[in-house]
Amino acid sequence: MLIVTTPSLEGHRVTGYLGLVSGEAIVGANVVKDFFAGVRDIVGGRSGAWEGELRKAKDIALKEMADQATALGANVVLAVDLDYETVGGGTMLMVTASGTAAVYE
Repeated sequence: MLIVTTPSLEGHRVTGYLGLVSGEAIVGANVVKDFFAGVRDIVGGRSGAWEGELRKAKDIALKEMADQATALGANVVLAVDLDYETVGGGTMLMVTASGTAAVYE
C-alpha cells in the first residue's frame, strides 16, 4: 500500500476514489517513562521514551488506515494527514491518520 501526503501521484493516473479512510491509536506512557521524560526536559535533550511511544502510535494508526483502504480495494491512500494529541491529562498519546483511499495505475 502506497501512502502519500500529496493529493495526486506524479506520473500516475488515479482511476478511482474509494472514500475516506482513517486509523486511530491511543497508547499510554507509563509513570517511569513520564518521570524520566520530565527530567530530560528539565536538563535539555530529547525524550526517547515519548518519541518511541509517538512512533509506535503513528505506526499503528497508519496500519489501521492502510488495512481499511485495502479492504476497499485501494492501492494508494492520498492526502494523508496525521494528527497528534495528548489525552488523559497528558498520560496517553493519540494519533489519528486519515486520507483518501484510491486506485492508481
